Amino acid sequence: MTDAPILSVKDLMIEFNDHTLPETAVFDFDLTLNAGEIVGIVGESGAGKSLSALAIAGLLKRHSMARNGSILFEGNNLLNCDREILRGFQGDEISVVFQEPLSSLNPAYRVGKQVEESLRIHHPEMSADERKERALAALEDAGLSDSGRVYNSYPHELSGGMRQRVMIAAAMISDPKILIADEPTTALDVTVQAQIIELFKKINREKRCAILFISHDLSLVKTLCHRVIVMKDGRIVEEGETEEVFYNPREDYTKQLIGAIPRIGEKKKSREAGETLIRMSRVDAGYRTGVSKNSFKTVLHDVSLELKAGEILGLAGESGSGKSTAARAIMGALEVTSGEILRAEGYEPYGNGMRMIFQDPYGSLNPAHTVEWILTEALTGGKRRKYPGGASAIREAVLNALDQAELSEELLSRKPRELSGGQRQRVAIAEAIISRPGLIIADEPVSALDVTVQQQIIALMERLRDEKGIAMLLISHDLRVIYRICDRVAIMKGGRIVEEGSVDRVYSAPEQVYTKELLAAALMET
Repeated sequence: MTDAPILSVKDLMIEFNDHTLPETAVFDFDLTLNAGEIVGIVGESGAGKSLSALAIAGLLKRHSMARNGSILFEGNNLLNCDREILRGFQGDEISVVFQEPLSSLNPAYRVGKQVEESLRIHHPEMSADERKERALAALEDAGLSDSGRVYNSYPHELSGGMRQRVMIAAAMISDPKILIADEPTTALDVTVQAQIIELFKKINREKRCAILFISHDLSLVKTLCHRVIVMKDGRIVEEGETEEVFYNPREDYTKQLIGAIPRIGEKKKSREAGETLIRMSRVDAGYRTGVSKNSFKTVLHDVSLELKAGEILGLAGESGSGKSTAARAIMGALEVTSGEILRAEGYEPYGNGMRMIFQDPYGSLNPAHTVEWILTEALTGGKRRKYPGGASAIREAVLNALDQAELSEELLSRKPRELSGGQRQRVAIAEAIISRPGLIIADEPVSALDVTVQQQIIALMERLRDEKGIAMLLISHDLRVIYRICDRVAIMKGGRIVEEGSVDRVYSAPEQVYTKELLAAALMET
């Protein structure tokens, strides 16, 4: 499986120096990476996974720096070697695939030019035709069969999975010896995740490229990696062969991480649902892409769906299947061109009966204001002076929402950027429940969270349903999460519902080929 060591990291220590006193973020990090080997690094946010990888790639930002240790690659210590030598390695011998390709790719340039960038920098002797030929080959190697069209496309014209393949093509075009993949599948659908994992396996097998794979998704690490390193609070707490770590973990923290993985097949509680809150009947809906009469794009086709009080309904499917569009139609944010949406009294669009939790609270929460201001605005709708009971009633409602979301009062004075990912998601939940809605629509609320934080948020959502009777529409590409929390599930593809039923029935005896494919991909990771 492996050859000689290609990378050796010893006693690496990384500090943040943007405050008066330096703060150590990574302690005594050691790593040996062999040619042809895939090593996974797992742990919660803030564990030091990405910082360690960025140090290896020479990409630490100004406010962080390596204070001790060594990173040996081909006889050079990358921490103190000449800058020109380091630049010769970056993007050529050592390449990086980042988490969010839409943020990493330049929206102003076509994909082909960006894939070729490494060749222009490291191989200036190449002609334009040679670079294009290599770029097209790299795109095809990354699984993009229509390489000519992709080459001439802009990033926004491609799907999430295609953009991630473009990033992999750009990283692999110079045949690097080491590929660092930092959370490369976080926001991807389960089937696309499986495809990307297979692509990494192919790259490793055919190119003999060593891969450092960083992820909070332990199931993916278990599927892909030969060895695994577990980090907590900047330190390595356990490492070893993947099979040994997953099936015979030594440390309590490792056991906690593995135990938090949602699993398909565990016994589910049976719950009774109440009255119908939302009924979609043969709905066609979409949005306008321009001002002309012909600019309307229909996304939902003949969708019928029912959501009852006290139940959690899951919507699953790949990107572009219509899941979020269905949610926006229920919220009254899209034009319905055919069929009808019937809502129970009190569940009108933009009212307090229905509230939304978005995928990325860092983007949905107002960054300029404190948690207290955010929750107060959600409660009063900007009309604080007219709120019944005045300031004392507002304060009581805010504190109650914090308590329900399992947040401490001391966070009220903080802004979103001063919170962890899990805390921000809890604030988003507090924002949704503060007006005491009967229905919450949660759009991918845990996809970017660590597995232990995912477990906490899922448990919180279940408690809100069990204790407060709040119904939920949970949109997710993770079928394990849907199995863990939902009573019923609807599978969407191409703007249509292709299968619907109780979670137990759909997961144990799927009727549609597409559902079987989704479940097969999810089970591959379990």
